[in-house]
Amino acid sequence: MYLKSLNLQAFRNYTAQTVHLTAPKTILVGNNAQGKSNLLESVALLSTLKSQRASSDRELVQNEAAMGQIRGDLERITGEIELEIRLRRSGRRTVLVDRQACRRQVDFLGLLNVVEFSSLDLDLVRGSPDDRRRWLDGLVIQLEPLYAHLLKDYSQILRHRNALLKQYRGRSQASDEAMRSVLDIQLATAGARVMRRRWRAIQRIAPLAQRWHQEISGQTEYLSVDYAPQVRDIPDFNDAEAVRQAVLHQLRDRHPAERHQGTTLTGPHRDEVMLSINQTPARRYGSQGQQRTLVLALKLSELQLIEAVVGEPPVLLLDDVLAELDLQRQNQLLETIEDRFQTLISTTHLGAFDAQWLKSSQVLRVCSGKIETPETVHPTLGAS
Repeated sequence: MYLKSLNLQAFRNYTAQTVHLTAPKTILVGNNAQGKSNLLESVALLSTLKSQRASSDRELVQNEAAMGQIRGDLERITGEIELEIRLRRSGRRTVLVDRQACRRQVDFLGLLNVVEFSSLDLDLVRGSPDDRRRWLDGLVIQLEPLYAHLLKDYSQILRHRNALLKQYRGRSQASDEAMRSVLDIQLATAGARVMRRRWRAIQRIAPLAQRWHQEISGQTEYLSVDYAPQVRDIPDFNDAEAVRQAVLHQLRDRHPAERHQGTTLTGPHRDEVMLSINQTPARRYGSQGQQRTLVLALKLSELQLIEAVVGEPPVLLLDDVLAELDLQRQNQLLETIEDRFQTLISTTHLGAFDAQWLKSSQVLRVCSGKIETPETVHPTLGAS
C-alpha cells in the first residue's frame, strides 16, 4: 500500500496544507515544535482513528476553527481509496471512505495499515502494563479491525459493572446480585473474545520478535514475549467456551473482594505482556540499550506480521526515533526498510542518512506548520 497524498485543514498547526508523497521514503526535517510529529500523527489517525498524543478531538482542531480535516489518497492492490476524517471541536467526528460517510467507525479501520515508532514507544518496556496492553490492542486492530468493536463492547460492560459495584459498595442486595450475575455473564463472554485475540497475536509475533532480537543483539540474548492474562487456569485458548468459563469462575470467586473495593478485579483490563531477556524481566533489569533493542525488534516484527496477514506492506512512521538509537540500531532499522516499506521519517538533521538513502528519498522541510516542496529545499538542509 502507498499513501500518495495528504491534505490537512485546521489540524494542529496546519491551517491548509497538501503534501504529495513522491518517493518510497519521505524525510521530514526541521527544528522541534514545527509540525513534523503533527503530520505523522495525521497519518496514524487515518489508520487507527487514535492519537498517541491527544485525548480528545478538541486538541487536534485549531482554536479558531470549528472543524478540522484530514484527507489521504491511498493506493492499494485492489485500487485507490480516499480516506477522510472530519474532526469537530464539539460533537462527533465523521469518517468517510471515497466521500461516503461510514455508519460505523470499524468500517474505516484496516484500509490503511501503519506501524508507528516514536520515542514514546521506548517506554513500552519500562512503562506500565496499560502501555503494553495498548500496544497489543493496537496490533490486534491492525490484524483484525473487528477487534476494535469487541474491545469497545468489553469496555462498556466493564463501566456498567463498575458503576454497579461502586453504587452498592460494602453491602449486598438481592436486586444487586441479580444484576451483577447478568453482567458477569456478559463480561465473561466479551472478555473471552478479547483475550483469545490477544493470545493469538502474541503467538504470531513472539517468534518473529525472537529472531529479530537475536539478529540485532548478535545472537547473545534471547527474548521472550508472553501473554500473561490476569485470569488463571485457562486450559486451552483455542477453546472459546473454556476461556469464557474460566473468566466467569474467577469473576464469581472475587465477588466478596469486589463488593468491598467497589471495582471489577478480574478480566483482560488487568492483563500483562511479559517481556524478558534471558529469562529476566526486561522492565526491571534490562539496560537502556537492551530495552531499545527489544522495542526495535517488536517494531520490525509488527512490520513483518502485518505484511504477512494483510498481504501488503504497511506504512512505517518513524517520529524522531533515530536520535534515540545508537549507530548499530539505526543501521539495522534503515537496512530493513530499504524501499520495501513506504516510510515517513521526522528528524532535526540529516546526519543519520547516507548519500544513497538521501538520493532515493523525498526530503521536505517543515517550518511553523508549512511544508516546502523538494524543489525549494536548500542544499544545506542537513545543517539545521
